[in-house]
Amino acid sequence: MKKRKIGLALSALLASGTLLAACGNDDNASDTKKDDKKSFSVAMVTDTGGIDDRSFNQSTWEGIERFGKDNGLSKGNNGYDYLQSASESDYNTNLNSLVRRNFDLVFAVGYQLHDSVVEVAKQQKDAKIAIIDSVVEGQDNVASIMFKANEASYLAGAAAALQSKTGKIGFIGGMESDIIDGFEAGFVAGAKAANPKVKVDVQYAGSFGDAAKGQAIAKRMYDSGSDIIFHAAGGTGNGLFTEAKERKKKDPKADVWVIGVDRDQYDEGKVDDKTNVTFTSVLKRVDIAAEDVAKQSKDGKFPGGKTITLGLKDNGVDLADSHGVITSDTQKKIDEYKEKIIKGEITVPEKPEK
Repeated sequence: MKKRKIGLALSALLASGTLLAACGNDDNASDTKKDDKKSFSVAMVTDTGGIDDRSFNQSTWEGIERFGKDNGLSKGNNGYDYLQSASESDYNTNLNSLVRRNFDLVFAVGYQLHDSVVEVAKQQKDAKIAIIDSVVEGQDNVASIMFKANEASYLAGAAAALQSKTGKIGFIGGMESDIIDGFEAGFVAGAKAANPKVKVDVQYAGSFGDAAKGQAIAKRMYDSGSDIIFHAAGGTGNGLFTEAKERKKKDPKADVWVIGVDRDQYDEGKVDDKTNVTFTSVLKRVDIAAEDVAKQSKDGKFPGGKTITLGLKDNGVDLADSHGVITSDTQKKIDEYKEKIIKGEITVPEKPEK
């Protein structure tokens, strides 16, 4: 089946029809046919970053939790749940496990699960799967959810370049891929647009779950003069926060800043009651998207075979509140860039220049 792309405004996400409160099932409900179930159950499989990565997986889970609680569901069978993947070999096993447990909708979080989703979807024709950050074509039982993170990353790059005191900023990626390429490309393009002379140090950790590696890369970047570092590295990015906070504790006057990813990571940058190293965060409203797809599916409108793509004009991506770190002059420039992107006057690259 030819892939159909649709734009999905966030206002539509938030304005989705009110759902009837779901009724609980008895303990033997997992043995009954799905047609007999009174509630709509939803679950997710994480990538190797884990459920508490303070990033992509956690944001998706927050959306699923809201859906579950709003509909009177409990965590577990016939409600809402998750399985954590310790390694890539767990993806197929975890997806199949949730399908066998009769969850009505299963989310696969991250492009790394693409091949596993394709395989499981072909084997389990009755399953409904939604994959985040990847596109699965030709499968009517798979919905694909994508974000134009490169657009919000452009704004982050511009802000960092305008406020860097050293003229050098950094980007830490988890693993090289089309998705992370978008973060890098947008960040570098925005930085160069705001300050053509800025230097951007780009490094990849080769993992989304190695905080120690993230800290080691951050240390090298800060030592070499970068004062604002953006990560698109999941749990690996936790090491960036650790390094920045440790430096700030040793020297309260140190200019070390972190740009978070996927969700507002302001809390991750807290050093003490008065000090925080989070500059801003590039937001992907994964939580809202996951919650809305769950609502659609419960209403019998599962967007199987479709690709939902959210950008700045949909309010599906944006920058988080900087809590006063971003100056009014910088914010004015960011707003100008944002308007131009929405109007199509600026086309943000999806691939880094090589």
